[in-house]
Amino acid sequence: MPNAAQFHHDLALLDWHLELGVDEAISEASVNRYKLEAPASKPKPTTTPEVITPAKSEPVVFDSTPLAQACENLAALRAAMGAFEHCPLKQGARNTVFCDGNPSARVMIIGEAPGREEDREGKPFIGKAGQMLDKMFAAIGLSRHEEAPESALYITNVLPWRPPQNRDPKPEEIALMKPFLLRHIELAQPDFIITMGNPSTKTLRDTSLGITKMHGQWGEVLGIPSVPLFHPAYLLRSPEQKRLAWADLLSLKARLEGKHHA
Repeated sequence: MPNAAQFHHDLALLDWHLELGVDEAISEASVNRYKLEAPASKPKPTTTPEVITPAKSEPVVFDSTPLAQACENLAALRAAMGAFEHCPLKQGARNTVFCDGNPSARVMIIGEAPGREEDREGKPFIGKAGQMLDKMFAAIGLSRHEEAPESALYITNVLPWRPPQNRDPKPEEIALMKPFLLRHIELAQPDFIITMGNPSTKTLRDTSLGITKMHGQWGEVLGIPSVPLFHPAYLLRSPEQKRLAWADLLSLKARLEGKHHA
């Protein structure tokens, strides 16, 4: 057992170290503080786990063809589409946008889907794009407000409900509503069909080409002469394309006047 003198000596030495800032005891064995610790080894699995990748399933699309074909007139088709509950777009829409203009018109215009203004009012092409459309066709003597079939327009869309934030229609949405559109054409029996923009052109002309390649190229939809035109919303964003749009309108005018030669 240390004597009292040794105890007080050690205590004074400890106090002196504390005043110097020493706060950690030093062991007799040296410590290399720059030495990196070896990483811990991962245990090896006894068996190889089986990775199962879930199969991607295609969306199931309700077959609306029988319902559409059962409609014997436009009024029945409008009622059937208004009562149709298999398209999620309807849940967020204010109105079912069916048509505008004269059903007896020689020219039927088919757009993409309603926008905000169209959804609010329940009619197609009534916003800024609709005003541009009216000016385009007025330049060749056609109007949705005319009663005479030879100078009238009949307007509808691929989809009757507005997609959220005006996004592009999804393939399953188009597939779901296409039978109604085809029946709409059969019941209206126009002499000419105008597809406005990409979605309606690709839906009815069975093509992967964009509107910049397809515009003005005549073909057929259900045996009816059809031509794609630039969507008026596109022309508002790209006014330099109006020259090409005018040429396409003159092509339609020539057909209406019987001046086209195959």
